[in-house]
Amino acid sequence: MSPTLALACDLIARPSVTPDDAGCQALMAERLAAIGFRIEHLPFGEVSNLWARRGETGPLFCFAGHTDVVPTGPLDQWTSDPFVPTIRDGLLFGRGAADMKGSVAAMVTAAESFVAAHPGHRGSIAFLITSDEEGPSVDGTVRVIERLEERGEKIDYALVGEPSSSERLGDTIKNGRRGSLSGWLRIQGKQGHVAHPHRAKNPFHASAPALAALCAEVWDAGNDYFPPTSFQIANLNMGTGADNVIPGHLDAQFNLRFSTELTPETIQARVRQILDAGGFDYDLSWRLSGKPFLTPAGELVAATRAAIRAVQGIETELSTSGGTSDGRFIAPTGAQVLELGPLNASIHQIDECVGIADLDQLSVIYCQILQRLLVAA
Repeated sequence: MSPTLALACDLIARPSVTPDDAGCQALMAERLAAIGFRIEHLPFGEVSNLWARRGETGPLFCFAGHTDVVPTGPLDQWTSDPFVPTIRDGLLFGRGAADMKGSVAAMVTAAESFVAAHPGHRGSIAFLITSDEEGPSVDGTVRVIERLEERGEKIDYALVGEPSSSERLGDTIKNGRRGSLSGWLRIQGKQGHVAHPHRAKNPFHASAPALAALCAEVWDAGNDYFPPTSFQIANLNMGTGADNVIPGHLDAQFNLRFSTELTPETIQARVRQILDAGGFDYDLSWRLSGKPFLTPAGELVAATRAAIRAVQGIETELSTSGGTSDGRFIAPTGAQVLELGPLNASIHQIDECVGIADLDQLSVIYCQILQRLLVAA
């Protein structure tokens, strides 16, 4: 069993359902301390965070990731216990195998290989690991970044181990992510009997044109890096449970995934303009999960593409599609941020898995990225 596979198995065996780290970071810290990393545990609330750094000078290269996993779902639907790492048909099965304990294991073994070959490397290597990525993301990476910013510790390059690949390891890397803005809308009506609508005000009837307008709105056309902004209603709820009562209010929850063409403030103003035109009473609150970010061509993109080309023999595609990641907290500091990890086909699913060969190749790719950035030409 390879070092990367063995470590991935050790991590999967720890049931670290968010925000519980279940000892994963202590295991990583022990390995990293053995090769000269200075270890710092930064707990906030129920969340465990690890900051480990080797070196004192720049440039600072940071592996970023998380040890928490999503809940398993129905255990009886898993072919094997999700917290008993199991190998079948060249695949490692277990919760977190692809998202993202496989990547975390590959990061550690890549650092071990790199330090063994280049003990006097230039710059610094760091690990920023949290147990709050799959949860509310309040006391995790964002809090560590705040601490680093307070003491002037600047990350130059950040490689996030999110499962970015589509059909083959390394075929896609994320060089940015869309922003995410959610709204909670309560439309006020007046409860009454369905047989006497003139004495009531149906909140759905009053708001339906405005809700349809929000769904039909063309927010932008996207750009060379981002698809157009999308608006989706995620939840719609009204009613008392009786078929003869007009409800007194309607609750709607919606989300916009937006590009760099828009700001949260612009979106909020346009939403309110559409709602105000409907002529009904409403209350609206917002939650900004993250602004869009983009890492254009530069040293990190070039080093990552070259490493994938050398190891996999393929040209990788740059993408900003999909959800968001903790990279949104690192990018505003000025760091170049990329996401590179295994195939994402099984993440959050029953029988989540990762290719065993991909784990070893991912470690080699990570190591080659370090070589291209932290070994003097």
